[in-house]
Amino acid sequence: MEISTQNTILLVIDIQEKLLNAVFNKDYLERKAGIMAKVSSILELPVILTEQYPKGLGKTVESLEFHNASVYEKNDFNALLVTDLFSKIEKNNPQNILVIGIETHICVYQTVRALLNKGYNVTVMKDACGSRSEYEHSSGLDAMRDLGAKLSTVEMTIFELLKTSRHPNFKEIQALIK
Repeated sequence: MEISTQNTILLVIDIQEKLLNAVFNKDYLERKAGIMAKVSSILELPVILTEQYPKGLGKTVESLEFHNASVYEKNDFNALLVTDLFSKIEKNNPQNILVIGIETHICVYQTVRALLNKGYNVTVMKDACGSRSEYEHSSGLDAMRDLGAKLSTVEMTIFELLKTSRHPNFKEIQALIK
């Protein structure tokens, strides 16, 4: 299923201070997630954001401003186990779910697996995901691809959403990509 702004939501998993500081690709992940935050606001994509045990791991990093995001605290690795989170997804009626977050091989993987099992088309933006080790990150990506998730990048996904350079927000979004 082709992604578009009408049939897609963004799910942001646990991009929190203590977790971000532990991942091997911290700066790159934060920059790419920041681009997706701005793009989701410009394109008015619905955003669902999770925070794993925020009392101990902190809130979502301040540099990421996901406007109008629905925020859910969680303790489970699979975000769909959070009370009301799946209802929020269903309320938006997406066919496609874009996923970014931490850690690729744990919370991102378990959530993506659950989304695929519920029949959603899932695109994981691998450059906006991370783990403490590069090996675990790549293993998580391999596992999600094997389950049927589409692996992409932030830039590929953005241009897939825009479809054309004639899109009214093309120049504004193109300026975000460095």
